[in-house]
Amino acid sequence: MSTSSNSSLICALFVLISAVAHLSPVTATDHIVGANRGWNAGINYTLWSNNHTFYVGDLISFRYQKTQYNVFEVNQTGYDNCTTEGAVGNWSSGKDFIPLNKAKRYYFICGNGQCFNGMKVSVLVHPLPPPPSAATAAENSTPNAASPLSLGWLLQSSVSCAFLWFGFSWI
Repeated sequence: MSTSSNSSLICALFVLISAVAHLSPVTATDHIVGANRGWNAGINYTLWSNNHTFYVGDLISFRYQKTQYNVFEVNQTGYDNCTTEGAVGNWSSGKDFIPLNKAKRYYFICGNGQCFNGMKVSVLVHPLPPPPSAATAAENSTPNAASPLSLGWLLQSSVSCAFLWFGFSWI
């Protein structure tokens, strides 16, 4: 097989891989409770959670000093009354990653008494939106306009193929 044929095959393979990579599904989001302030007393976690949108498959992470705090998943009564009775989960590593696997409201509290100082958070997890159908995508696009995403991977693929085809000596 000639070098030209090898380059063509590699170029075609690269274009295919680039196209598939740009069509890959959206990845889950890791929501770090309290952002850079972490899981500590005196923070308004209601405000924090209201500024985030949670979807099935996302993670909620708690970062704290494991010798001082912990995390319990409770029901609404436990959340409202700051009690761990009937808790469905508890964590105490100081760096806890909790998957949000169902579309529902989750309730988390600190179980060492700090719940009364505001260490509690409630998050509403939404189902994943369905992917747009081909018909919907066609309705929303104009025939003469190419999307920036299409042009981006096409340009990237073209430049990469040029490097493969001509080699790096022409730069």
